[in-house]
Order: sequence, then C-alpha cells, then structure tokens
Amino acid sequence: MVQNEFGVGDVVQLKSGGPHMTISTIDRLSYGGDELHAWCDWFIQDKAPWKRETATFPLTSLKKLGA
Repeated sequence: MVQNEFGVGDVVQLKSGGPHMTISTIDRLSYGGDELHAWCDWFIQDKAPWKRETATFPLTSLKKLGA
C-alpha cells in the first residue's frame, strides 16, 4: 500500500520531476475521498531570502528520494 511507503520527514519528488520536497503531514483531504495526500514543503533558492512553498499531492504521484 502506498501509505506505508512514505512518512513525515521523507524527502520526495513528483514522479514527473520538480523540486525535492519534505513531507510535513499525511492525511486525507477534508472535502472527502479515501486517497491519502502528502503536505509537502520546499524552498525556492533563486534569490535571498529563500521562499518556503507548500502544496498537497496524492501519495500516488510521489517517489521517495535517498536511502
């Protein structure tokens, strides 16, 4: 099952690519459905100060990075 593959603090990336992100929460969305989603945080490093971004993604769209 997908939820057992991921945990809070894991570094992930969308399967389609993009920035490395850290999972801060795993839960179902409040407006229904059984699919689990990850709340992910990452930083945009183009210029100082770094800007923190947050978004929610279905676990099925993510891959875990590192060991």
